[in-house]
Amino acid sequence: VQLQASGGGLVQAGGSLKLSCSASGRIVSINRMGWYRQAAGKERELVAGITIGGTTNYAGSVKGRFTIARDNAENTVYLQMNSLKPEDAAVYYCSADLKTSYFDVSRNYWGQGTLVTVSS
Repeated sequence: VQLQASGGGLVQAGGSLKLSCSASGRIVSINRMGWYRQAAGKERELVAGITIGGTTNYAGSVKGRFTIARDNAENTVYLQMNSLKPEDAAVYYCSADLKTSYFDVSRNYWGQGTLVTVSS
């Protein structure tokens, strides 16, 4: 199983970026998908999560500015980031809780991270 994240880059404060993360490999089902971020010198933190049913949750710092969505048919999760602030700069990681077998438990997988830089 691989999670491939893309869409990071350099943007000015107030700008927008859209991150994508596609899961591939032997996947039976994906329950929860999410985005996390880790800024330099800080711990990794949850940005947003979404269940297979579409229930979402967000970190307080991004509510109203970021939107998470998923395409279950494509095993892809997106993060639309608007009104970006310098404090949003970080490496963004996607995560998925998925099953590779009907007889196995759901396990957590991580993507490689994509860098978001926000200039003031």
